[in-house]
Amino acid sequence: MVASMGIMSDRGRRQALVLILCLIELSAVAGQARYSIPEEQAEGSFVGNIARDLGLDVARLISGKARIITKGGRQYVNLNKDKGILVIKERIDREELCGKTTPCSFSFEVILENPIQLYRVTVEVTDINDNSPSFPKDEISLNIVENAALGTRFSLLSADDSDVGVNDIQKYTLKPSDHFKLEVQNQPDGGRFVEMVLQNPLDREKEETHSLVLIASDGGEPRRSGTVRIHITVLDANDNSPVCSQPVYKAEVKENSPEGTVITTVSANDADKGHYGEVTYSIPPVAKETKQLFEVNVQTGEIKVAGKLDFEKSKTYQLNVQASDHGGFSDTCKVIIQITDENDNVPTIQLMSFSNSISEDSPPGTTIAVLNVDDEDFDGNGAVKCSINSDVPFKIESSLTGYYTIVTEDFLDRESNPEYNLTITVYDQGSPPLSSSKNINVKVSDVNDSPPKFCHSEYTKTVAENNSPGLSVFTVSANDADWGQNARVSYFLQERDINGLAVSSLVSVNSDTGVIHAVRSFDYEQIKWFEFNVTARDAGSPPLSSVATVKIIVQDQNDNPPQVLYPVQTGGSLVAEMVPRSADVGYLVTKVVAIDVDSGQNAWLSYKLQKATDRALFEVGLQNGEIRTIRQVTDKDAVKQRLTVIVEDNGQPSRSATVIVNVAVADSFPEVLSEFTELTHDKEYNDNLTFYLVLALAVVSFLFITCLVVIISVKIYRWRQSRILFHSNLPVIPYYPPRYSDTLGTGTLPHVYNYEVCRTTDSRKSDCKFGRAGSQNVLIMDPSSTGTMQRIQSEKSILDEPDSPLEDGGSPPLSSNTTVRINIEDQNDNSPQVLYPVQTGGSLVAEMVPRSADVGYLVTKVVAIDVDSGQNAWLSYKLQKATDRALFEVGLQNGEIRTIRQVTDKDAVKQRLTVIVEDNGQPSRSATVIVNVAVADSFPEVLSEFTELTHDKEYNDNLTFYLVLALAVVSFLFITCLVVIISVKIYRWRQSRILYHSNLPVIPYYPPRYSDTLGTGTLPHVYNYEVCRTTDSRKSDCKFGRAGSQNVLIMDPSSTGTMQRIQSEKSILDEPDSPLEVRTLT
Repeated sequence: MVASMGIMSDRGRRQALVLILCLIELSAVAGQARYSIPEEQAEGSFVGNIARDLGLDVARLISGKARIITKGGRQYVNLNKDKGILVIKERIDREELCGKTTPCSFSFEVILENPIQLYRVTVEVTDINDNSPSFPKDEISLNIVENAALGTRFSLLSADDSDVGVNDIQKYTLKPSDHFKLEVQNQPDGGRFVEMVLQNPLDREKEETHSLVLIASDGGEPRRSGTVRIHITVLDANDNSPVCSQPVYKAEVKENSPEGTVITTVSANDADKGHYGEVTYSIPPVAKETKQLFEVNVQTGEIKVAGKLDFEKSKTYQLNVQASDHGGFSDTCKVIIQITDENDNVPTIQLMSFSNSISEDSPPGTTIAVLNVDDEDFDGNGAVKCSINSDVPFKIESSLTGYYTIVTEDFLDRESNPEYNLTITVYDQGSPPLSSSKNINVKVSDVNDSPPKFCHSEYTKTVAENNSPGLSVFTVSANDADWGQNARVSYFLQERDINGLAVSSLVSVNSDTGVIHAVRSFDYEQIKWFEFNVTARDAGSPPLSSVATVKIIVQDQNDNPPQVLYPVQTGGSLVAEMVPRSADVGYLVTKVVAIDVDSGQNAWLSYKLQKATDRALFEVGLQNGEIRTIRQVTDKDAVKQRLTVIVEDNGQPSRSATVIVNVAVADSFPEVLSEFTELTHDKEYNDNLTFYLVLALAVVSFLFITCLVVIISVKIYRWRQSRILFHSNLPVIPYYPPRYSDTLGTGTLPHVYNYEVCRTTDSRKSDCKFGRAGSQNVLIMDPSSTGTMQRIQSEKSILDEPDSPLEDGGSPPLSSNTTVRINIEDQNDNSPQVLYPVQTGGSLVAEMVPRSADVGYLVTKVVAIDVDSGQNAWLSYKLQKATDRALFEVGLQNGEIRTIRQVTDKDAVKQRLTVIVEDNGQPSRSATVIVNVAVADSFPEVLSEFTELTHDKEYNDNLTFYLVLALAVVSFLFITCLVVIISVKIYRWRQSRILYHSNLPVIPYYPPRYSDTLGTGTLPHVYNYEVCRTTDSRKSDCKFGRAGSQNVLIMDPSSTGTMQRIQSEKSILDEPDSPLEVRTLT
């Protein structure tokens, strides 16, 4: 017993040492916890508060996705993250989990992510006394010779108890103990060897059989026990017992040795002869696992491998081989078998935590996986090394024994490598070494770290003007090296103003495809080119973007015909060029000035004479538009010459404009005036339009007011008449005009009337003006037209009377003739006349200069003439005033206005230049012209600066509209009034018809008799009459009907106030008392 206690004490020290070493290993873990629970706890039972014990918040367990990782075994414990506690997941059987190993515990790891943290938890399962000791058999039969010597030992079956410690078998009891006693020996593997020792001699003759009970008891509470019955048969005497050659046999065998491998051979000798000297070998009942691993040859004593040996399960086995003779004697040989380790276990890799995706912006040292490596072999065979392939930016680090972490070694870039294949290789130190590997795929998740990139930083595209809106100009494209949403590129226009217009009103960009469309039709004359920025923005967070500059060059098309600046073409005015009949060949008549707002060859102009009264007299310069004579002018040439000049550009197809030039071949203005008067009719018509509109408005208004006055007057008159007729008692006395009978209603003007028309010289529109006789020659050119002239020559022309006679005063008078020729010398009496730009009071001629104009840009040209000749007609041009004198200059000889420096954005839009045109006479005369220049790229920008100059023009333009509107309103009221009057008349007439044919009673009225006491003879007789009136009697006249005398006075209602008197053959005086009959005319 003392030896047994010593062995147990030694085992306890070894277990304590192992526990201390384990604790030292676990010091590398972020934290650890240890719990102890009894076995056979119900599911859901509380194990421990892991959150409190590890110093973690419950929120951290949830956010870190805490979970339990076990090493391939069953999971007995669950983690309740909401409460931070550990609970029993399933029933734990300590005997099934650990067998006889003490202490019994299982370990697992709790892993948290973001960041990855590893905690080791150990749960010790304490034993409860839930198993009773049990024997392999219920009965043991022994044959013992009666003369067996005292002290002879008989091995018995040992009981087995799955419990450990105090709950394991503590003692054996043999009952009854008359002849035998019991001895128990502890073995190195923790088992016990039970032997029965003979202490009193047997006597077969007294008692042939004996029955004993062997009781095995544990130390648990409550105490449990197991029994086996021993039947002993007393045999006849056998003098010698077998004796083992060695009391203890030691042998080694490699694990995984095949079945049948001989481990060792035991032998025993028996001094008896014959049948009692034969020895047989057997293994007494042992644990089930041991019995399945070994077998012994009954005759030879060879011990062989019967099952699969595993060093990792058990390193040592002890067998008790019993050598028995046929006489019932036996001896026990102890065999200790040592299992030697073989490198037969391949290292295993278990991923404890793994994130298959890692952000590309993760810093070096970021953990992506935690793995556990294990090799069940021992010593060198179990020593392992772990590595990963070297072509990846990751490295593997050992965190604690058996655990490794894979971390990033460098910065990652998804755009260069979106994923990595890692091969984890683990190998042991055995011979030959065993290894295993595991492949994992790590994807690099995208971070929006790459902005979109355009193929070009600048794009240039030419678009022909007059394009259709919606035209696809071209496509910009940007690529984003990112992935997914971070690589989805959208395109946007950067808002800016281009010549006062938003860029979105010119172009648009498809946000998905980058196709740029023209929103409107481009006009080269308004905008020659423009730039804008396109932004490519990805859908990441935050979004990244890049910008490309797009330049659209508008290509000119020949869409504008030439514009003739001079001569000015108006509907009612005349510009006539005078050519003296003394003009020589090549005489400059005038110059057609035209421009084309297109550019390049589309603006190259050529001039051709299309029609002419006399094509043999004039020609037009092809390039300069100068009209010159090609022969000597003669007296036979017509005064009125009409030239049609076509101005054509060089575009494809070409466009042209036509101008009519009126040329007067004459030496005096009266001669010109008589030929060109018919050309002013249209102008007079346009000028008279306003007058006629005012006149028509006045007439209609007068008629309307007159109609109203007449209607009101008639209404008042009839009202008063009705008052007199309805309330007066006076008789009706007819009046007969003297000896007239107006039967037909004619004779409105029986007399002759004389009329006299008086007219004045101030009649504005259609009166006559009687001019004086004499030599007043007047050439009147409409003052409303630009460039018109009024010349009045008051001197009496000497040429009208070329041969003036010279007479004396004698009688008879004598005379003689002489010819006098007077040459008129030109004096500088005419100022220069500016033909272009045209100066008007209510209109504006503004020249546009783009802000991109370079030095020397031609703004416009001042065109002027002087009707004088010689040096009096030599003209020079000077810039008198300017808003910015440093920007423009005027050509001294040609009048061209050009820029003298680069136009900038700081220059004012509105530039006002005053150019003085001066001749070379003595004294010199001059004219001044104001040139308005707009420094801008678009017309809206110009309009905002020059609106104040158009107010008077707008007023004049609106005058005609308001006059027409007023005339329409008054006419509508007048017509409405007439319609209402006619409607009322018709209505009343229809009402009277109804009343005239009604059955209303007629109430007669008889006035008293009257006589003419004064004897005037007007009414010499007495008349009896009856007046019948209706309620509408103010419309009905009276008709005096015949009585016996056939005298009728008829008042004809069809004639206003006209009476007709009919006298029959019989005189009224013959019957003084003839009644007068009155009838109502219906």
